[in-house]
Amino acid sequence: MNTQLLNNTLLWAAVCAWFVAQFLKTLIHTLLHKSFQAERLVGSGGMPSSHSATVCALSTAACVLYGADSPIFALSFIFAMIVMYDAIGVRRETGIQAKLLNDILKLFEDMGRNELSANEKLKEFVGHTPLQVLAGAILGIAMGLFICYLH
Repeated sequence: MNTQLLNNTLLWAAVCAWFVAQFLKTLIHTLLHKSFQAERLVGSGGMPSSHSATVCALSTAACVLYGADSPIFALSFIFAMIVMYDAIGVRRETGIQAKLLNDILKLFEDMGRNELSANEKLKEFVGHTPLQVLAGAILGIAMGLFICYLH
């Protein structure tokens, strides 16, 4: 295996933050809903935002390793801002609309006018609330710092 890849702290910070966020998201969902859903291990949406954790870990590691004045930090920071803005904005609205459409389709189904299987329903866990993004960002910053000082 290529040792450069194994020693890539930026990559490790981002990947580890994603894994930790997905694990926490699954755990929180299981505790709140009292049922395990394997899809939560890789799915989007939920608490904390794994997208935010990933990009904040990347940006934090870039800042620690290369400095706040480096082009790598600048790129990763702008990337993180775009991802988090999108998670709160467009993707969150998409999830809200999907829930509304699924509710409407359920009404039609209850009236016997529509046969819709569970696989045909729209995905509702798409975006994030500001709190979910903030929690992901905090987790990402912590993971970025942890991986940098671990490596």
